[in-house]
Amino acid sequence: MASRTPKFAVIGLGRFGSRLAITLTRSGAEVIAVDRDPKLVEALRDEVTLAVRLDSTSEDALRAQGMQKVDAAIVAIGEDFESSALTVAQLKGLGVPCIYARAETPVQSRILEKIGANAIINPESEAAARWAHRLMLPNLRQYVELGEGHSLIHTVAPVVFHGKSPLELGLRAKYGVNLVAIQRAPTASKSADGGVVYVPTADTRIEPGDVLILVGSNKSLADLPTD
Repeated sequence: MASRTPKFAVIGLGRFGSRLAITLTRSGAEVIAVDRDPKLVEALRDEVTLAVRLDSTSEDALRAQGMQKVDAAIVAIGEDFESSALTVAQLKGLGVPCIYARAETPVQSRILEKIGANAIINPESEAAARWAHRLMLPNLRQYVELGEGHSLIHTVAPVVFHGKSPLELGLRAKYGVNLVAIQRAPTASKSADGGVVYVPTADTRIEPGDVLILVGSNKSLADLPTD
C-alpha cells in the first residue's frame, strides 16, 4: 500500500526555495510555500498546495498555517540570517520533526544546528531536485535523473518489502516501478567488500538491509512505502 502524502513547508522562495517547492509538489507532496515578498508568493500560487505571505519568525503566524503538522520544514531564507535562525527556533518550538536550513558559511551551519536544524543545505553546491528526492524518500541513498520526470534511485528496502518477492509485491503493476538490481550487505560467508549487486528474478526474496535499485517516474518513486 502506498504511503500517505507527505507534507512539507518551504520557507523562503528565492531561486532554490521556489524550485524545491515546485519539485516537491510535482513529486506528489503537499507543499506550503512561505515568503514575506508578495510577488514571490503570487508566482507560486498555482504551482504548490498553498502559497502564503507571512512572517516566519512569528510563532502565531506559523501555527495559524498549520506548520506544526508538517513532516518537515525547509528554511531556505538566503540573505537574512537572523530571520532564518529565528524561524528555525520557532519551528523547533512548534515540534516540527525535521528541519532543514540553508546556510552560507560554516559558522552559520554550526549556529543553525545548535538551535535545532537537523541538516544543513548549501544551495550553491546542492541541486533542488536532489533535495526533493531526499525529502520524498527518507531512505534514499542516491539517484540519477534519466530524463523528464524519471529517475533511477538506490533506496533501502522498507520493512513492508522484507521477505517478499517483486512478483508478490507487484512492483511494476502496483507501484509502477522496475527493480533493476539489489545490493545486498555481505554476510559471514561472503566477502566484506561492500556486498553483492545482482539482477533479481521475479521470485527473489527481499531481505532486511537490501538496497534496491529502482527505475520509474518521480511520482511513482515518491509513492513507495518508507517504512
